[in-house]
Amino acid sequence: MMDNHSSATEFHLLGFPGSQELHQILFAVFFFFYLVTLMGNTVIIVIVCVDKRLQSPMYFFLGHLSALEILITTIIVPMMLWGLLLPGMQTVSLSACIFALLGAMAVDRYVAVCNPLRYNIIMNSSTCIWVVVVSWVFGFLSEIWPVYATFQFTFCKSNSLDHFYCDRGQLLKLSCDNTLFTEFIIFLMAVVILFGSLIPTIVSYTYIISTILKIPSASGRRKAFSTCASHFTCVVIGYGSCLFLYVKPKQTQGAEYNKIVSLLVSVLTPFLNPFIFTLRNDKVKEALQDGAKRCCQLLKD
Repeated sequence: MMDNHSSATEFHLLGFPGSQELHQILFAVFFFFYLVTLMGNTVIIVIVCVDKRLQSPMYFFLGHLSALEILITTIIVPMMLWGLLLPGMQTVSLSACIFALLGAMAVDRYVAVCNPLRYNIIMNSSTCIWVVVVSWVFGFLSEIWPVYATFQFTFCKSNSLDHFYCDRGQLLKLSCDNTLFTEFIIFLMAVVILFGSLIPTIVSYTYIISTILKIPSASGRRKAFSTCASHFTCVVIGYGSCLFLYVKPKQTQGAEYNKIVSLLVSVLTPFLNPFIFTLRNDKVKEALQDGAKRCCQLLKD
């Protein structure tokens, strides 16, 4: 317990409970997920930039989604791995916590505003660029006030944060001030942003399913449903996690609950995206195979 008249300027991240052996196993698993996420999404960005077959709006947005996944995992996962490798030694300053929280939440807002594979209209390059620019800018601007408001509070209850990164809900639990108004405004913002993009997504999938049902051949319908199902899985994981994390009137929920959902957002979804959006896509598979052949040829020469 801290002095009621002082505010924490440094936080001690408690991370995951358990023995050292468990921490080592978790470190190995999450480090593997992190490496695959970085490599998979980097490969997507490269092939989208260099392969002419992928010069279309869908792949343009897919490249930005991959860049986003690299950002969000790089903001959160290294801090988590550090805590698993050196338990009890992980501290973060107030200013570092501000930037980590701003970065993690802002790029997460980008997903809610502009998921590339939810666009079912043909757009020219100028429109695509404007959509991406507006989405990135809006994602960061929409998070500036919540982060600013959070760090106007006095954190005098403790400087131990029961999470593996600077989670806003756990930060608010440490405040000695009345946080109800700020929590309510954050809740309203989350509702507007998430449901504002969720409703068009539901409408889009409704039209997609109705179109698939009109395909005359059974094999064509199966193939279309198979592709749609993999995309829909990612949508459910992403939106489900965000709804549980942000669309709640009371931001200060249990730490274990927040940790599990945060893992879905920061580790599992970025890990799955390269597999879901590329390995089931014939154009991307062809581009990868051609790239691999060129690399092998260069090595032989």
